[in-house]
Amino acid sequence: MTNSIPQVDQPVALLRKGARIGIFIVAYNASTTIVNVLQRIKDSTWSEIDEVFVFDDSSSDATSSTARNYDGVGTEKLKVFYNKVNLGYGGNQKRGYLYAIKNNFDVVVLLHADGQYAPEYIDDLIGPIIKGEAHAVFGSRMLEKGAARRGGMPLYKYFGNKILSGFQNIVLNTKYSEFHSGYRAYHVPMLSKLPFTKNTNDFHFDTEIILQLLDGGYKIKEVPIPTYYGNEICGVNGVVYALNVFIATLSYKLQRSGLYYSEQYDVRGGSRYAYKANRFSSHERIVAAVERRSSEPYSVLDIGCGSGALAARLAMAGNRVVGVDVHDSEEASENCSRFIACDVERSFGLSENEMFDIIIFADILEHVRNPEQLIMRARRHLKPQGVIIASTGNVAHIWIRLMLLFGQFTYAERGILDRTHVRLFTRRTFRKLFRECSLRKLDERYCAIPFENIFPDWHVVSNAASYVNMFFAWLWPTMFAYQFVLTLSVDDSAPSELLRLEQINAAYD
Repeated sequence: MTNSIPQVDQPVALLRKGARIGIFIVAYNASTTIVNVLQRIKDSTWSEIDEVFVFDDSSSDATSSTARNYDGVGTEKLKVFYNKVNLGYGGNQKRGYLYAIKNNFDVVVLLHADGQYAPEYIDDLIGPIIKGEAHAVFGSRMLEKGAARRGGMPLYKYFGNKILSGFQNIVLNTKYSEFHSGYRAYHVPMLSKLPFTKNTNDFHFDTEIILQLLDGGYKIKEVPIPTYYGNEICGVNGVVYALNVFIATLSYKLQRSGLYYSEQYDVRGGSRYAYKANRFSSHERIVAAVERRSSEPYSVLDIGCGSGALAARLAMAGNRVVGVDVHDSEEASENCSRFIACDVERSFGLSENEMFDIIIFADILEHVRNPEQLIMRARRHLKPQGVIIASTGNVAHIWIRLMLLFGQFTYAERGILDRTHVRLFTRRTFRKLFRECSLRKLDERYCAIPFENIFPDWHVVSNAASYVNMFFAWLWPTMFAYQFVLTLSVDDSAPSELLRLEQINAAYD
């Protein structure tokens, strides 16, 4: 089966004079700095923006009144709001972005009221969005070598930033100079498509929104900004912040690998099932099982073929592959000798006399409510000496057991706990499923965790991890095998209850 992926809107150039631009200032106990920040916004910038809106996050000082009494360029464009309850750094951003969306801004710039980020550089952040070069622009203090330290960034913060950003670049396969700048500009229509309200109210909100941008495939650009550290009081606990960033980044990575799920990172609504090329993957195991049968080409029925990636691989060896899937797919039509779009739980769209040498259930039985009926219906189209090859995830895998141990049971975009799964199997219950359909196991193979998804650019690491995983799967398959692949044939000598019903009722469907 396959999931459709909504296309990402490409950045579109905006007319500078026609674009609604807002500057969003987050403020907390900034009565001594807020006026200076407003004064440092260039006159030319004031003339081109539509509004500067300040959200005072329930300050205990006179931040709001000081901002409202501002008397300078752009006074008529200034609005000040006071949060009756302290929402936190992330919560305050949520309120401001919702305001920008509600008021139909095209671009919003995030600026801090403590003066740590230079208002003089607002145009630099807006420019790439106006030109259609990016959906989001981050001001980076690290792009120019040595600039951060010259601007007074404390040594511990400098190295902390570099270490955290380096870790995130490795895990996320990105190359950003820093992840931890709070000086940003966003394309507001893009913001409206992000589930940012599900993010934390704490300081690592900035990291979580980056992860959402990455998941959505949106374009991010960095521009250099100067660094300034004055006498402002920092409310961030560096150790707690670093730990939260670490956890958020790993959580997102595990989600992209199909081992975890969090709705806040599900920006594009799921991902397409692709061919798994690792030699220990279920797809490669299935291809190998077909090749072991004979060097002669076969007629193959691929039930739940998705986009036909597996069918294309089998067709390369000369096999004739008929694909069936609930979702219509141009790719499947191209990859299969013949493609049928229909509800596989009701019909395969085949004539009664169509017979096949091999029938494949590649990670499909978990998706149907009555896999027994599906298997029995498929048997009608199996030639006398034909085989069924089926794969499924191991719900007793050590990863699932550990999650349960810590009270976690979260569905994922794909993998063992794919959100579209309605049946889950252990090795024992998977074997039992086919025994009850009077099928005899001819061969059983195990699969490794898809480390190529976890370490996409670290082939040596992913391959080594796969071999280690397979060694433990060989020792203890029910614990360490990520998936099972069975090759089966009809066993008429031991008819099951389902087969008995099949013999009695010719119209079993």
